[in-house]
Order: sequence, then structure tokens, then C-alpha cells
Amino acid sequence: MGYGIKIRVWGKYALFTRPEMKVERVSYDVITPSAARGIIEAVYWKPAIRWVIDRIHVLNDIQFTNIRRNEVSQKVSTREATRRMKGARDPFFLDTTRDRQQRASMVLKNVDYIIEAHFEMTDKAGPEDSEEKHYNIALRRLRKGQHYHAPYLGTREFPAHIELLENGEIPESSLTGTRDLGWMLYDLDFSDPDDIQPRFFKAVMHDGVIDLHGVTLKG
Repeated sequence: MGYGIKIRVWGKYALFTRPEMKVERVSYDVITPSAARGIIEAVYWKPAIRWVIDRIHVLNDIQFTNIRRNEVSQKVSTREATRRMKGARDPFFLDTTRDRQQRASMVLKNVDYIIEAHFEMTDKAGPEDSEEKHYNIALRRLRKGQHYHAPYLGTREFPAHIELLENGEIPESSLTGTRDLGWMLYDLDFSDPDDIQPRFFKAVMHDGVIDLHGVTLKG
């Protein structure tokens, strides 16, 4: 195992969308490993390293709430954008009044997590790369609150607050017992860029902790 970190992540709302839900979004009960990795990569990511999530500690009771949001049902066409880049002069816009739809979402509220993670060196690491170098940079950025883009809890409208746990002490969870959370998205497999595949795992939480060591992945 590579160099590890422990961070606390919390926020007022979160939405870790279940992929089987199409129109109206429904969140998983807890943060997914891929979302946890994305939060860390918002702070520090380089091609030379790959972050791996080890454990997720769920500190607060799992609470849901329903919200409704105005969204647009259309996307800007890449083909039409290319036409304008090549000199087309006809109007190019997205009519948010005409294409607006109201959609419901079931989101989490008052979330608070501890994420334990480590990084591994990749085949893109060069002679100048070392575990100590990247570990110290990651710690410095976490201590200073630096990030490449604002970290978020599933969707960009729900910002995530991050704190590095320096002393290693993990607050006690309010959850007890064992809870089967069912199949959950683990991450996306990018080994074939032309055929990116989702990978799922059977999520089981013991006393508020999801241990991801040795999980069996299913496509």
C-alpha cells in the first residue's frame, strides 16, 4: 500500500446518483468510492499517481429529502458549434424558456464522511517522481485548502468542505450494526477508452464503516 491520508468531507446536501434511475435522480445512501476519489483528485491529481479509496466512514445518520429543480431538456449540439467555428452566422443559442423542465431529485442532507485513501504510482511516473514528493504535495495542498476545482458532493451545486485529519483520530459514527446497501457503483474502468465500463460492488456497512479492501467487482 502507498502513502495514505485521512480527510473529513461534509456538506449540507449531496447527490450520488444511482445510474438505474433515468429522469428523476435518486441518490445512493452514502458517497460512492468514485465520488470520494473525485473529491481527493480535486485537491491533488497527477498522471504519475492513482488514488485508491480504502475505507469510508459515515458519521451522520442517513437522511433524505426531496427537491425540485429547473433543468433544460436539450444540449448544445457539437455539430452546430462546429458550424459556427467554421464561419456560419445563423443564430446559435439554447432557449432555456422553451426547453425548461422541472425534475425531482431525492438527495442526502447533512452528510459527514471520513475518507481513508492512499495513492499508487502509475506507469506514467517519471524519474523525478517519488512517493514522498507527491505525498508531501498532497498534504500541503490539503492543509492550505488548495484545489484545482471546487470539490463537490456528487453534483457541482452541492459543495464539499474538506479537512485533513492530521492526528489520525476518527470521530465515532452515530450508526451501529450491519447494513446491506446493495450493489453500488465502485468506479469506471477506463482501460479501453472506446468502451468505458462501470464496475459495481456489494456495499456492506458495519458500524458506519464501509471497508473497500478486497471487494469483488462486477461489471
